Amino acid sequence: MPSDVAHQVMWNRLISVVEEQAQALVRTAFSTSVREAGDLSAGVYDAEGRMLAQAVTGTPGHVNAMADAVAHFIREIGPMAEGDVYLTNDPWMGTGHLHDITMVTPSFHKGQLVGFFACTAHVVDIGGRGFGADGNSVYEEGLYLPIMRFADRGRVDETLIRIVRGNVREPDQLVGDLYALAACNEIGHRRLTQMMEEFGLDDLTGIAAFILDNSRRATLERIAALPRTSAEGEMTVDGFDKPITLRCRITVEEDRILTDFAGTSGVDPKGINCPMVYTKAYACYALKVAIAPEIPNNAASLAPFEVTAPEGTIVNATHPAPVALRHIVGHFVPDVVFDAFDRIVPGVVPAEGAGCLCNFQVSLRPLPGTQGRRSEVLTFNSGGSGARPGLDGLNATAFPSGVMTMPIEATEHAGPVIIWRKELREGSGGAGATRGGLGQHMEVGARDGYAFDIQAMLDRVDHPARGRRGGRPGAPTTIALDDGTPMRGKGRQSVPPGARVVMAFPGGAGYGPAEERDPALVARDLRRGYISAEDAARDHGLSEAQIAVALDREG
Repeated sequence: MPSDVAHQVMWNRLISVVEEQAQALVRTAFSTSVREAGDLSAGVYDAEGRMLAQAVTGTPGHVNAMADAVAHFIREIGPMAEGDVYLTNDPWMGTGHLHDITMVTPSFHKGQLVGFFACTAHVVDIGGRGFGADGNSVYEEGLYLPIMRFADRGRVDETLIRIVRGNVREPDQLVGDLYALAACNEIGHRRLTQMMEEFGLDDLTGIAAFILDNSRRATLERIAALPRTSAEGEMTVDGFDKPITLRCRITVEEDRILTDFAGTSGVDPKGINCPMVYTKAYACYALKVAIAPEIPNNAASLAPFEVTAPEGTIVNATHPAPVALRHIVGHFVPDVVFDAFDRIVPGVVPAEGAGCLCNFQVSLRPLPGTQGRRSEVLTFNSGGSGARPGLDGLNATAFPSGVMTMPIEATEHAGPVIIWRKELREGSGGAGATRGGLGQHMEVGARDGYAFDIQAMLDRVDHPARGRRGGRPGAPTTIALDDGTPMRGKGRQSVPPGARVVMAFPGGAGYGPAEERDPALVARDLRRGYISAEDAARDHGLSEAQIAVALDREG
């Protein structure tokens, strides 16, 4: 029997296996959401469908939701064979909306099923109305793929491929992504086989027990050290046509933490609703990073975090609710959980940040009398994250999703779009003893000969990030045409030919009283252009002489 040291080596090896699996997806995917933003996940599971390791590359919403997904595949598929590959984009059994495709591949060794590899990727187009919140039900939001075979004993289902091609705007892109997902799992399987041969393993039973037992014990030790109490958190965000309120109660028990979202707003008529699987993913993530961030993510380290919400709330939307932009609500779940947890263990969690991604999709079409082709360009962007106890928030950084902002070059390469401006937004981070992260300015238009619609997926227009422990709020989101005409923060909107859309993404909030910020840090922010001289004087009390000295040092 392998020693604990050998098991630890194997555990680290499994993490490297799934990271290579994820990087294979990044390198081969067609959608910019995967190649450039890293909106994906990858993981390895034992023969019972329990997640043993996840890739470092990926999002909590994907991988934590995917932790439950393989069990659905096992139940639905039945007998499995070498060479099989399965997929789904079921929002309630996958990762929350139709634009995420989850691929699962059984892994066989010496003729026996030893485990599974799974991966998820966000695809740019899945048909229907397109990526946005305008749908009135999930039926309008795109092509639904139930849990089914993508490949049967190595043979790809060509009927499925034809159906996919016939229902989406960018068929080559989507089919390319499907093959990239399958290749990603195949890389994981090959590396696992090499590892098992190297260590002389016939199955994963021993290493699975080692991983899950140690992860469970370490997580329970962290929970046991917390006060046995409960607390409530609450926040309000823009919603679609009206604000929505998220509420939760956290209860710490000896061997688990309960998070209940009773009292949260009901299902919205538009597609910002969140299936329970995605809410659970981000609620678990928030508690995990607050309590035990260094314990690897797997089935056992997630199990003590139990999440409930009444059916019919916006965080437990049931079929056929529209859910295309479920990430908007889902990305705010950590902030409401932090609001409650801060009342249990002060001085640990950050202030509120931008929360949801600041995404938009541009639908471009050639003007009459010109030549060209229609194009869909999706771009992922971020506001600022909230200030942390002792550390400033991160500028233009996606938290909690962790995806990357897309480079301008990749966005403009994807279609006839021009990004005229993309820069940090001075003064947008909330003041505090530690400062909130800065948001961004962006200005977007079409190339000559094209008109476009923009699908806005923004929040924090009317409800900016709130400070914690005396910190001040971050700047709100703004969106308008370049002539000053205001636009909505969500929904598909036409842009007049030749016009541009001007956006300012929100800043993270501050932590602690602004008067307590180190003057040297204020001067540094001033020199870097993060704040203005007026901000330094108003928020931190710097004198004209101090401001002059700080600005002179820049030269």
